[in-house]
Amino acid sequence: MNPQDELDALVKLFPNEQRLFERAEHVSSASLPEPYKSLLAHYHHMTVTMEEYHETSVDVTVLDQRLDENIYSRQILLSKSGTDDVVQFGIVRFNFDYVTQAVKDEILAGEIPLGRVLINHNVLRHVDLGAVLRITAGPGLSKVMKIEPGQITYGRLATIFCNQQPAIDLLEVSSPLL
Repeated sequence: MNPQDELDALVKLFPNEQRLFERAEHVSSASLPEPYKSLLAHYHHMTVTMEEYHETSVDVTVLDQRLDENIYSRQILLSKSGTDDVVQFGIVRFNFDYVTQAVKDEILAGEIPLGRVLINHNVLRHVDLGAVLRITAGPGLSKVMKIEPGQITYGRLATIFCNQQPAIDLLEVSSPLL
């Protein structure tokens, strides 16, 4: 996987007149500062990782979504439960061919974070970390995450395999923590 090509493909799913990123560059996991290294450089669901780090459950807000046959894409925010404190921005592209109708229905409802749905339904899954990114917020990301334009944060590209098939491509961006 070329990280820039994958990032571009996910971002283009939701065109916006305001650029999400001023800059996004692939960096090594070893060069990530803490706490980003612990939050991003692993093979687990970000839902669980964010809940553990922020010591609270998280709520999902679907900003935009589309369904093209059996490929579902959405742009989301995760926030500390019951608050407007954004902890993560994400773009998901999900091939529903690899999950049950019940999982599909729950994902489409948009009320529970993706990772939690997969865990609750005991979907056999493996998270493959593709790349970690150093991100300079553009006006689009600044607006949705309520951060300053030009602020630095970090994110990751990953693929989740469901039942041993590459079913979900992800862009996950942490809120700035430093």
